[in-house]
Amino acid sequence: MKTIMIYECAIIGGGPAGLSAALVLGRARRNVIVFDDDHARNRVSRASHGFLTRDGIQPAELRRIGREELTHYPSVTFHHQKIVAVERLDESHYELMTADGKTFRTQKVLLAVGLRDEQPNVPGIERFYGTSIFSCPYCDGWELRDRSLAVFADKNVFKLAAEVYTWSRDLIVFTGGEGQLTAEERKKLNAKGIQIVDDIISGLEGEDGQLHRVRLEDGTLIDRAGGFASPLWSHPNYFAQDLGCERNKHGGILTDEYGRTTVWNVYAAGDVSHIVPSQLLVAAGTGSAAAIGINGDLTNEFFNRID
Repeated sequence: MKTIMIYECAIIGGGPAGLSAALVLGRARRNVIVFDDDHARNRVSRASHGFLTRDGIQPAELRRIGREELTHYPSVTFHHQKIVAVERLDESHYELMTADGKTFRTQKVLLAVGLRDEQPNVPGIERFYGTSIFSCPYCDGWELRDRSLAVFADKNVFKLAAEVYTWSRDLIVFTGGEGQLTAEERKKLNAKGIQIVDDIISGLEGEDGQLHRVRLEDGTLIDRAGGFASPLWSHPNYFAQDLGCERNKHGGILTDEYGRTTVWNVYAAGDVSHIVPSQLLVAAGTGSAAAIGINGDLTNEFFNRID
């Protein structure tokens, strides 16, 4: 009779959160498997910033280094496949299915799948996103400092514009004809010399990912050297919903300080739970904390079990 391998923890997502969790669990000698299909949220970015000792590193290189470090821990396995289903078998076990039809069993599941971005309704923005148009001024504001910048947003446009103003005073807010700004917000922006353009945008112009101009529907061209956009986000899958995990006030998966969700044996880390602020360093920290929670729970369960 074939013995079914049961992992102590399966980590869905191989970004900073998932890899950090795997590192901590590997060092704790836990039998762990990490699933990742290389569809990271920041894969379009050429550099990642704000990560101590790795400032400016390419996202793919950060992940490569993380995976390489995990090879030192024999109890950690990496599986390059997308998980398409997570099913609870009983109180102590879950079964995961990959896109190629393979199944894996585990005691605990860590959801570190990140988020999925949907860009504002600006024609052609995908040509510049990750090169000269970004979502987080804390991550990329320094590189665009003192340039002529644009702010595009379907929501929270005032908050984003106010943040970007820290890095550049030459700022234009493009609402795209939408009414996201209140009269009071417009007054505050104008008081700081921030121009507001309500005309509909017909396209963006530039070369090799570098924004040069914003083209309005009436043909007007406005010179801009870069910008920031506030994308709408969504969960990349329905695992948390299907498993019954509750959401926090930001829409992420509700967890305690050690990544425990409201469903026993299911944990979450990274952007999928800690949505604000959304940074690599924060994601890695939540992954480490979740791993400590997982290891602690496994330890307690072992000592509380009477064989």
